[in-house]
Amino acid sequence: MKKFRFLTSGESHGKCLTAIIEGIPAGFRIKPDIINKDLARRQSGYGRGTRMKIETDTVEIKSGVRLGKTTGAPVCIEIINKDYANWENVMSAVEYEYPTEKALHDIEEKSFTKVRPGHADYAGAIKYNLSDLRDVLERSSARKTAIEVAVGSIAKQILKEFGIIGFSHVIQIGTVKLDFYPKTYTLIKEKAEKSDLLCADDLTADRMRNVIDEASEEGNTLGGKFEVIFGNLPIGLGSYVQWDTMLDGRLAQAVMSIPAVKAVEIGAGVDSAELKGSQMHDEIFINKNKEIYRQTNNAGGIEGGITNGETLVVKGTMKPIPTMRKALSTIDLKTKTPASAHFERSDVCAVPACAVVAEARVAIILVDELLSKIGGDSLAEMKDHYEK
Repeated sequence: MKKFRFLTSGESHGKCLTAIIEGIPAGFRIKPDIINKDLARRQSGYGRGTRMKIETDTVEIKSGVRLGKTTGAPVCIEIINKDYANWENVMSAVEYEYPTEKALHDIEEKSFTKVRPGHADYAGAIKYNLSDLRDVLERSSARKTAIEVAVGSIAKQILKEFGIIGFSHVIQIGTVKLDFYPKTYTLIKEKAEKSDLLCADDLTADRMRNVIDEASEEGNTLGGKFEVIFGNLPIGLGSYVQWDTMLDGRLAQAVMSIPAVKAVEIGAGVDSAELKGSQMHDEIFINKNKEIYRQTNNAGGIEGGITNGETLVVKGTMKPIPTMRKALSTIDLKTKTPASAHFERSDVCAVPACAVVAEARVAIILVDELLSKIGGDSLAEMKDHYEK
């Protein structure tokens, strides 16, 4: 059974971020310019921090692709961290036998022991027996999602070969919610892609910018909600036969494990609690041409852990970023005394970026399920299986 899987490595201020992807059949034309556009989408958005002005993420395909097409071998991709030039002494992989005064100064300057509430600092330090919280920050940072977006972009290119298209958009920032939705998913996508907040309504986007500005002035941060939508999925991705094969469960895990995401919903999600059964469940109809259709999609495209042919709708809730200029109370792990939390360069609001990451994660799960269902060692073989 064909599986799409990957591993990533790299630190926030290290040399690079890398991924090795296994399971891509031969014959797919991977386009780096499309990957780079998705990387730029992740870096953009109103409320992002100063690092986005330093880095312009671009991907390099290192192996597994020849003359633009996959060969069936594992694919290795890399994103260089341009900021590494300023961190070389601090993030060197080689132990210094005779460190210079500057190297010692740089390492000391970037080390910290004041725990940041809401981050992995405290639990990570205890788990891995680390005295310098820099070692926790560097890998737990959301910076690693850049390479995941690159992997997801490749997944989306594969899905597109089968007519499966997806996008993401922001539906809430702080207390400001998107109440007006364009009539179709196509219009939502078009409007969202023109917005620096991925918001499909201009007036709502203006109100979102206002609350982001207010939070910035306070030294505070904001979270929000987003939707990931994929259409034209075949019936039958996922399964109900075991708990870990149910597609909604796999999608929930994929989105929930994005840094700062605290809740995931499918379709109507938490609103299901307020609906009666007669309101919630999507009735099935058939027309005179014997075509089956539904008038609602509260299930979000999944029933019993399996795609049912309707549009997939996944929602995610992102908490406010815990790194703030207005420091929270904490402790110093070294001295065991009260302290103010360490501040690392940060965003005020990164919900649009989180939406792009979630879009990538959902695409990765969908490609894995598609490969598992139809199989094939090449694009031609997959398409032959898909058409049957």
